Amino acid sequence: MNRVMAIIERELRKFVRSPSLMIATFIFPLVQLVVLGNSFGGKIRDAQLAIVDEDHGTQSVRIYEAFMSIHANARTIIPIPYRSERQAVVDVQEGRIQGALIIPPQYSRRIYERDHPRVALIVDNSDGFMSSTLEQQLKEVTDALNQPDVQPRLLRQLVLEVVELYPYVDYMQYLLPGSIALAMFVSVMIGGGILFIEDRARGVHEGYMVTPITKLQLVLGLNLAGAIKAVIAGLSVAIVGSLLAGLRSIFNPSALFGLVVMIIVTALSFNTMVFFLMVRVEDPQLPRVIIGTLNTLLFFPSGAVYPVQAFPAWLQAFARGDPFSYVVHGLKSLILKGSGLIAIWTDVFALLIVAVVTFGLSVPLFKRSL
Repeated sequence: MNRVMAIIERELRKFVRSPSLMIATFIFPLVQLVVLGNSFGGKIRDAQLAIVDEDHGTQSVRIYEAFMSIHANARTIIPIPYRSERQAVVDVQEGRIQGALIIPPQYSRRIYERDHPRVALIVDNSDGFMSSTLEQQLKEVTDALNQPDVQPRLLRQLVLEVVELYPYVDYMQYLLPGSIALAMFVSVMIGGGILFIEDRARGVHEGYMVTPITKLQLVLGLNLAGAIKAVIAGLSVAIVGSLLAGLRSIFNPSALFGLVVMIIVTALSFNTMVFFLMVRVEDPQLPRVIIGTLNTLLFFPSGAVYPVQAFPAWLQAFARGDPFSYVVHGLKSLILKGSGLIAIWTDVFALLIVAVVTFGLSVPLFKRSL
């Protein structure tokens, strides 16, 4: 173990003496968390909706008042009176407003006569997020206006009550588990894969090879050193990211213990996987070329940014074999749900299998000769 510890000490000293490497490992995932967390998943506010009232009746006034009420409370929509339907359509097409509601003539009369009254919502469906928000708001308004003034004694309508198991989770909190996993993966890619190949190109490993160190000891030392770097990166991003996202649940002793276990297993799995991919690579430029591709192939299908259930069948099958998926699922259970180790044992077991298999394959593939 003294030989293994010497390799670990040398790798960690080199890591600490490289400020740019530490910045890339710790700071960039936090920047991504803050930027993406505030760019996606937020609630749309102050969307401009044109109201073209061609009826000028009492019922059309109720629609306008309903949207004014939304603007005064949730501030999702700003209703803007328009006189011309044509101008409203042109403004939607040119992006000056986000939608237009057309109230046709005789709308109020059809309400009183129960003659299938209709209104039209014009949206720019090239922006799916905005159009779905406007459609949802209009559906809520129409459902409210369709309620009878006098409720019947016997209610025959189905009433849905939504029970939320956990406190509200905003997108930055939702993105935090993926950011932790990404920070650890970047750590092993830069601090493990790239530096490993550069050391071999510089002849550093030649010094190891003239010593009594065996291949098993050398591979074990390099993997443990890379895993320690990844653990430091994961814990740092988890703590700082939780403070930025307003999560205090991880500071609970039981949750923190589960998080430490998950991060250690993830570090071992990621590092052995990357070491296995790089063990026969000799060109120092190759890892820099494939690091972006690996991030895309492993990070985005994991469910870190968007639910896996929304993927096509072939991508869902790929996600089931992606180690990132088990990391993200386990971290979400610990950080967002406050679950214990029992809830993540399948994730831990899958990551341990990846670590054992890739480590076992790396030892015979490792070259003792330059």
